[in-house]
Amino acid sequence: MIKVAVVGVNKIGYHHCRFYDEHPDVQLVSVCDLDEERANRVGETFNVSSYTDLSTLLEKEEIHVVSIATSGVENGSHHYEPAMLAITAGKDVLVEKPLSNSLQEARDMVQHAKAYGVRLGCNMNHRFVPAAYKGKELIEKGELGNLLFVNMKLTIKSPKDQTPWFHMRALHPHSVDVMSYFAGDVRRVQSFMTKAPGRNIWSTVSINVEFENGAVGHLTGSYDMSKLHPIEYCEVAGDKGRFEIDNIYEKFTFYPHESDEILTLRNSIMSGVATFRETFRNRIYHFIDEIKQGIPPENIIASGTEALAVQEVIEAAILSQKANGAVVDLSEVREVTEKI
Repeated sequence: MIKVAVVGVNKIGYHHCRFYDEHPDVQLVSVCDLDEERANRVGETFNVSSYTDLSTLLEKEEIHVVSIATSGVENGSHHYEPAMLAITAGKDVLVEKPLSNSLQEARDMVQHAKAYGVRLGCNMNHRFVPAAYKGKELIEKGELGNLLFVNMKLTIKSPKDQTPWFHMRALHPHSVDVMSYFAGDVRRVQSFMTKAPGRNIWSTVSINVEFENGAVGHLTGSYDMSKLHPIEYCEVAGDKGRFEIDNIYEKFTFYPHESDEILTLRNSIMSGVATFRETFRNRIYHFIDEIKQGIPPENIIASGTEALAVQEVIEAAILSQKANGAVVDLSEVREVTEKI
């Protein structure tokens, strides 16, 4: 039985608790939150112990995995301290995205996990769906041929005006991760951003990318759209075929270039993903499966290392915007040692 503690049990953390609690091979042991009332309430809901201090929790409870769903500035500034504590205690750790809103903190977390030999994963849940699995399978089988481009769109409604880069750092780890999942590492980035009326943040973005394999891509993102319509679209094309994924998981379509037949994968309510929250379940269960199978830390999927690479792309986009749309090589970002 894998024993788990969840740190940060507000909206997202509550869902972490729910899915761990439902897993047959997991025992949700404890929860931790700086808000004592919230910690106690969620602890009572799941009939587990509750704490306001992670160090105390780790001293008193037998824990194998720590799941971190704290928030903070740009939804990531409160990840570093609990992650480092858990890693130092030798626990496997799953962190919400972004890994941190600080590039240096994210790097420190990845290096710390390597030094202690523990698994560090990130909740890049948008790729943990049957549609993404099918796309990856076709790419690996060579059905798309040589990859040429990846087009991505992620747009939602968020009125938050927290920092100039809140939209990029809080939302687009998902977008960049999906693009990288299909096309690999990014080499260069160019971005243009705008502010909707009344906005203080760069709330809508247009980003061009070049991948290490020579493919190109584009990301359109916005916090200024509606919650009532599809939020995500992904198109991946090669010289032999192309596929589209509509709204994260709702529909997958593959178009071979030399055939009139197309392949369509629908999201069945019996075997697919019934709600967006279930993508969290898929991601969490995959992490648990890797632990059960003894997958080495360096071989886990959606690892801290991958999350760090995603964050570097985002910081490159920020640098490009600051430089009036200049092209930024990822090697420039990797030389940065402080938060941009």
